[in-house]
Amino acid sequence: MAVVLSNVNTEAGLKKLDEYLLTRSYISGYLASKDDMAVYTALSSAPKSSYVNATRWYDHISALLRSSGVTAEGEGVKVESSASFVASTPEVGDQKAAAADEDDDSDVDLFGEETEEDKKAAEERAASAKASTKKKECMPFTQHDILPTGKSSVLLDVKPWDDETDMKKLEETVRSVKMEGLLWGASKLVSVGYGIKKLQIMMTIVDDLVSVDNLIEDHFDVEPANEYIQSCDIVAFNKIFLD
Repeated sequence: MAVVLSNVNTEAGLKKLDEYLLTRSYISGYLASKDDMAVYTALSSAPKSSYVNATRWYDHISALLRSSGVTAEGEGVKVESSASFVASTPEVGDQKAAAADEDDDSDVDLFGEETEEDKKAAEERAASAKASTKKKECMPFTQHDILPTGKSSVLLDVKPWDDETDMKKLEETVRSVKMEGLLWGASKLVSVGYGIKKLQIMMTIVDDLVSVDNLIEDHFDVEPANEYIQSCDIVAFNKIFLD
């Protein structure tokens, strides 16, 4: 079913967007899509901090755009439905200059003998190219020289011990984990029966920097996190493909 969000630059529109994003990381589905870009570009500026969910979503989409190399504001462009190209007619002076250039070209002997100056220039170019290649070979490789960094969107199920577990403390414990390449997203409580609720939470990771299995073992299966967390499972794991 299509999502209808209108007047997102008004207080009423922002309130509706904020309520809509209460239990969602993205406008639709579990990955950033064209729907997110449509809403993002419709906003004239970042939402006020009082709209917590809308602000969190806006900052996340901004981070994805920065990671894909889209950072400049641009100068504004208007795309018409059709466009025509009109070639300018050279002025008389330009025509004369072009004719003169053609005359000069006709005097060049392409098959003449190589002069000493030509030989010297060729040797200098070869030496310069060799020095440039050697300099590049001596430069150290970085991680970005080897492979482009991939990202993934992950949905986790975090289960408490019982119905007396403080779910607010549980979520605070989960979000307290900070590391390079990890970004926490939207969350919600889901009933599992007998008065017990589990936490479902989204996160975006940089694949080369974060291992989900190690994250769970090193941070959720140990004290003090295991005072609140009984288990943590991966519900969905999707690659984020950036063109």
